Amino acid sequence: MDWNPAYSWLVLALLLSLAELTSGAMVLLALGIAAALTAAVTALGLSLPWQLLSMGIFAGVLVPLGVMVIRPRFSPKGVAYGTTGTGVEKGNRYTTLLRDYDNATGIKVNGDFYRLRVLESGQTELPEGTQVVFKHFEGTTALVNVSSPETLDSERNTPNTKEF
Repeated sequence: MDWNPAYSWLVLALLLSLAELTSGAMVLLALGIAAALTAAVTALGLSLPWQLLSMGIFAGVLVPLGVMVIRPRFSPKGVAYGTTGTGVEKGNRYTTLLRDYDNATGIKVNGDFYRLRVLESGQTELPEGTQVVFKHFEGTTALVNVSSPETLDSERNTPNTKEF
């Protein structure tokens, strides 16, 4: 069996598709499908410039399609895209925690512990279990407001509440 350039595109498609298992962003999968389609174009006997042009066209169509159409279908309902610190969690209520090794007061946002500072008073230590409203980050410090019991009672069942 002789080596055909289409095999190279198929190997690239397989590697990109396998690499998608590590990211979950659907970009590498879209590129893998584009490489597989380019292998089909290569099997028709087109030259390298046409192969590269077809790869660019396939990728230009499939990557936006994968990111904007397919990826949201694999995400849990209610997930707002964005990373911690981009303002996605602004206004959410959290319960304060004490870190075990240094007793630092903080909150967990998306599973990560952040030390806190109260905006009104500048306090950095609060009792464990205190309800706070996240406002924004300043560096790696979460700036919060302390929730009053009246506010918590009137808004207890809102979908914006997060406790970790």
